[in-house]
Amino acid sequence: MLAYSTYSEAGGVGKTTTAANLAVAHARAGLKPLVVPLDPQDGDLSRLFGVDDQRTESVDNLVRHMIRRPKGEFEDLIRTVEGVDIVPEHNMLSDLSEYLQREKDQSEAMGEAFGVHAQLLRVLREANVPDEYDVLICDPPATEGPHLYNAIHATRSLVIPVEPSAKGRAAVEGLEALVAGFEEQLDIDVGVLAAVPVAFKDTRDQRTVLNEIDYAIPEVIGERASLMEGCWMQQCSAFTYVREHRDRDREYELETLAQFDRLARHLEETVGIEAPNPPEPGDLTHEVPLP
Repeated sequence: MLAYSTYSEAGGVGKTTTAANLAVAHARAGLKPLVVPLDPQDGDLSRLFGVDDQRTESVDNLVRHMIRRPKGEFEDLIRTVEGVDIVPEHNMLSDLSEYLQREKDQSEAMGEAFGVHAQLLRVLREANVPDEYDVLICDPPATEGPHLYNAIHATRSLVIPVEPSAKGRAAVEGLEALVAGFEEQLDIDVGVLAAVPVAFKDTRDQRTVLNEIDYAIPEVIGERASLMEGCWMQQCSAFTYVREHRDRDREYELETLAQFDRLARHLEETVGIEAPNPPEPGDLTHEVPLP
C-alpha cells in the first residue's frame, strides 16, 4: 500500500487541495484510496468534498476509535465521493490531545501501555485498511501535535507542497531537522516522497528556491488560485470542477489536471504499484471505475 501524509509547515500552500486531487487521481487510475483528514479547523478536506455535515453531531467518529470508545464499526465512518473513501472530520478532533492523554493516564493506572501517537495506526490496522486499500492519504494540520504525529506514524512518508518563496524556502530548510525530529520522537523512519511546488510563476527568485530543494520534484504546479477557489466553492476536486463547472476548457487547467495524474503515477511507482486503469494524463472523459 502507498501511504503518505501531505505536510507543510506553512499554511495556505494548497496542502489540502493537493491531498484531495491526488486521491482522485489515484481513483481515476482504478486504485482504491482512503483519505483520513485530521485538521480540527473548519475549511478542511471533508468540507472540500462536501461530507462535513455531521461535524457537530453526536455521532461515531475517528476520535472515538482512537481512544478505544467506538460507537460502531470503522467502515461505517466512511463516505465515498468521486471514487475516494473519506473518514470525515469531527469537532472532537479539536480536543484530540486531551482525549488521548486522558486515555493514556487511565491505561497506565491499570498497568497498560497506550501510545498516544500510534492510535491512528492501530485503528487502521484493526480495520484491515492495509489489505482493503491501495492508497492511504492523511491530511493533518501543519502544527505539531497528536494529529500530525498520528498521521506520520500511520503513513511514514510525506508529500510536501512548497510555496516557492522566501517563506517556502525557510520551511524547506527546516524540513530535514523536522523529519529527524519526527523519527526520534516516534522511533520510526520517515521518508519524503516528493516536494510539490505550487503557485509557480517562473520568476528568477522562484527558480532559485526550486534549485535549492533537495527532494524529488516530479511536477511544478503553476498559479491556479481561481481553479482551486472554484473547487472549494463547488465542493469537489479540480477534475470535477473543470469537467462540470467550467463553461470552456482552459489548456493551463487541463495541464494542471495532467500534472496531478502524473504525480499520482510517480508516487505509486515509488512503492511498486501499477495502476490497473491509468488515464491519459488530464483526460476528463476517463471515468472513475466503480468499486
